[in-house]
Amino acid sequence: MKLIVGLGNPGAKYSRNRHNIGFMALDRIAADHGFPAWKGKHQGAISEGRFGADRAVLLKPETFMNNSGQSVQAAMRFYKLEPEDIVVLHDEIDLAPGKVKHKVGGGHAGHNGLRSVHAHIGPDYARVRLGVGHPGHKDAVPGYVLRDFAKADEGWLDDVLRGVSDGAPYLVNGDAAKFMNAVGLRVSPQRSSTGQKKPEAAKPKPAEAPKPEPEALSPLQKLMERFR
Repeated sequence: MKLIVGLGNPGAKYSRNRHNIGFMALDRIAADHGFPAWKGKHQGAISEGRFGADRAVLLKPETFMNNSGQSVQAAMRFYKLEPEDIVVLHDEIDLAPGKVKHKVGGGHAGHNGLRSVHAHIGPDYARVRLGVGHPGHKDAVPGYVLRDFAKADEGWLDDVLRGVSDGAPYLVNGDAAKFMNAVGLRVSPQRSSTGQKKPEAAKPKPAEAPKPEPEALSPLQKLMERFR
């Protein structure tokens, strides 16, 4: 069994923030794969379901971002899981918008949600880093991630969320390569060829040799010209 955690802040005012892309991804997964309604438990909202034979629990911590680890730890203990059974989906300012990366272990890179998860369960869990872009200066980061996605972001954002949902069964069975392939098919779809060749340009007709001027004709040629 896997515990898939989406990071974000609870409440309608935060629902479309860049910081809440983890929550958005879980909502998409739950809707697409027929998970039951969310219920309050383990200091968060959970939904339990299956991807084929694989059982999974979706968790949206409701402790606010800076204390996300409390909820993750409570759920992990209840289901008797280890850090390697946890997958955390979160916003990543060091990735361009629309980019997605999967990794296991490592640092928290200053992300307050990951910092809290590290403090409660250690670093040995899997992460899905969902790129939201960088505002350009570190002092602008807090305001940037706590603002809503712009309308111009809606296209790539929908592709990313659908891709993560498509790949969710592979996250649960531990196949990171197939997960990333599923995401890639959404965000960078292959373009099919029509199989038709471009029409060839018409070949120029060979130039005809110019007829000699009458003055240049020999007496015999002049006689032949008279009988043509």
